Amino acid sequence: MNSYLKKGVGFGLTSGVITTLSMLIGLSTISDSRAVVIGGILSIAIADAASDALGMHIAEESHEKTEEKHIWTATLSTFFSKFIFAMTFMVPVALFEIKTAVIISLIWGFLLLTVFSYKIALDRKENPVRAVVEHVVIATVVLTVIHLTGKLVKTFE
Repeated sequence: MNSYLKKGVGFGLTSGVITTLSMLIGLSTISDSRAVVIGGILSIAIADAASDALGMHIAEESHEKTEEKHIWTATLSTFFSKFIFAMTFMVPVALFEIKTAVIISLIWGFLLLTVFSYKIALDRKENPVRAVVEHVVIATVVLTVIHLTGKLVKTFE
């Protein structure tokens, strides 16, 4: 996998997992509405994937010597990986009650992050356990803050 493709897929996977899980946890803390959560996932999969892809595009353009085909490789791989990974969270939401879907989604999201972190660490010849723990801890902190934020918002009902 070339570095521009790997960059886009890595960014899309990580952002897709963290953003979608954050939205899923935040909305499920406030509401048990499947329609609300599905709408949130679709919003992430479409609008946030496009936004992240544009951000990647502009970031890659800021490098003076990056070839146009590499810019577009990073851009499109960011969009499609973010879209696809975000959409995978639709499956548990469509098949299970929201609380069960959140648990399944957390397991799925952390599995994706763990496998990708492990592979990247091996490619970089770094300690994979350290990389996995670092990324899982960061994701856990973000998701905990989102859950607590959802609880705070729910108090305004």
